[in-house]
Amino acid sequence: MTVEAARTLRDEDLTGLAELAAQLRVDAIRCTTMAGSGHPTSSLSAADLLAVLVARHLRYDWSYPGNPGNDHLILSKGHASPLLYAVFRATGAISEQELLETYRRSGSRLQGHPTPVLPWVDVATGSLGQGLPVGVGVALAARYLDRSPAHVWVLCGDSETAEGSVWEALDKAGHYGLDNLTTIVDVNRFGQRGPTELEWDLDTYRRRVEAFGCRAILVDGHDPAAIDEAYGQAREAGGPTVVLARTVKGKGVPEVENDPAWHGKPFDPELAERAVRALGGSRRTIRVAGPRPPAAPRATAPQTGQPELPRYTRGAAVATRDAYGDALRALGAARPDVVALDGEVSDSTRAERFAAAYPDRFFQMFIAEQQLVAAAVGMAVRGYRPFAATFAAFWSRAYDFIRMAGVSRADIALVGSHAGVEIGPDGPSQMGLEDIAALRAVPGSTVLCPADAVSCAALVAQLPDLPGVTYLRTTRGAYPVLYDDGEPFPIGGSRVVRDGGDVALLGTGVTVHLCLAAADELTREGIDARVVDVYSIKPVDRQRLVEAVRDTGGRLVVVEDHYPQGGLGSAVLETLADLGQPARVQHLAVRGLPGSGTPTQQFDRAGIGVSAIVSAARRLA
Repeated sequence: MTVEAARTLRDEDLTGLAELAAQLRVDAIRCTTMAGSGHPTSSLSAADLLAVLVARHLRYDWSYPGNPGNDHLILSKGHASPLLYAVFRATGAISEQELLETYRRSGSRLQGHPTPVLPWVDVATGSLGQGLPVGVGVALAARYLDRSPAHVWVLCGDSETAEGSVWEALDKAGHYGLDNLTTIVDVNRFGQRGPTELEWDLDTYRRRVEAFGCRAILVDGHDPAAIDEAYGQAREAGGPTVVLARTVKGKGVPEVENDPAWHGKPFDPELAERAVRALGGSRRTIRVAGPRPPAAPRATAPQTGQPELPRYTRGAAVATRDAYGDALRALGAARPDVVALDGEVSDSTRAERFAAAYPDRFFQMFIAEQQLVAAAVGMAVRGYRPFAATFAAFWSRAYDFIRMAGVSRADIALVGSHAGVEIGPDGPSQMGLEDIAALRAVPGSTVLCPADAVSCAALVAQLPDLPGVTYLRTTRGAYPVLYDDGEPFPIGGSRVVRDGGDVALLGTGVTVHLCLAAADELTREGIDARVVDVYSIKPVDRQRLVEAVRDTGGRLVVVEDHYPQGGLGSAVLETLADLGQPARVQHLAVRGLPGSGTPTQQFDRAGIGVSAIVSAARRLA
């Protein structure tokens, strides 16, 4: 049987949609029972919602997932993956065998929660409250950058509306008037442990949605005609729409309907057999061919050139945040796929320089760091290379989004300014002292911390071509330019700024300058100190570290403006752990809670100032 999209629903259309929804329910039950795990009841409640969407409203070419005209379907309630995979089977994207025999198995692409290992999945979901914020980013790119007719559909669970990120997303959707975004909330009134906060109080949901500038449509989530009408209105709406669908958890299986005890529990074979019978039994395969997207050319890589990077005079005092702003603006001229996002601090991060030059490619997320990361991920889905910047400390507020960006294999660049005690009198609430550790832990990430303007600009120019999540740490204060324009700074490299054989001082960012000052003092004492600029913390330059151990007899001083856990010191020690020859390492890091003071006072109090470096080197040499 084939269910085709039509302009009006006839009796046979309603019958076809009911049959399709029943097949989706049966497949969700079968695959979870065979896997022995999963969320069948959460899938059953939303089956009608997806059946109507895929059959009649989702414009998608299943043979060409990369079609730029395709709509986007994001399953924010990622635990309902059995339902999504059942949809994929109904479209012919995957086989029945793959669904039933590989779901949740080792090595399968049908994982417990969806990931982009499947070409029809844009982003990884399952950490609740993230699908809609990412959908906002996709919709922003489709509407404002691509001028595409593509529509973004996000299926959320009612439990996840307790997440503040959902309301950050609706706020930005309303602010930007995203008429190409429809949120579908499966209001089945039960979460993992019992009733949700609002249960079936759809009127309260409606008032909240409308307060954020979005249109709310209330429907019976098991009435295909009502659902169809709601989706039709949503596509034609003049702004973002939220379809609030009242549903029943476990719908279609009387033994488990509306029973919270069945959350996250697969049916045993006997119950599964009874459930399938209650749904009308296993039917011959229904194939769904929904509406096709409008004709669009195959996606091609944008024409890019080499940026004309800013030039700096050796010895001039320049903050690396200034170099970031200058280089990003230059990158914008050479790369039309580069976009910038801000968390209402662009005057501090210097992203405002890109905004002034390319306002059509700059997006303000205000003080909403979770949405800032999610919007970047969504824009990457549409093929853009986003740069998102805020204070280094504030990325911690969005860490789960950064973590999930790594799971999604999203190619995004994050920039953190005002890092460490170097910022001076603002105090510890503004000091990023955990950021390197956090970003190093993200799978597939790159972590960079340049010491001067030339190296910063050179690294920024490479970021659009790096895979995964990249983090660039910049300084608030101005420090001398150490290198000549045009010098290379490969990812995974480092630079010997000053040679010496008695001890090696390893710094990153601002501490490179502290190490240089300490080396001058050590020279007066007859100690020959090598200074290494470890601008690439992940990946770190193992060869350079091994050379430093060999040439200095293993005497290393690691200095970082960061807490000791997980930063540069950890990267160095992890890299040298399997080295045959011993290394004696003095690790200087911020070990107490800072207060206010000048940068120099802060360095000294934290034990990473020039005198502390000199003392550590003396102890070794």
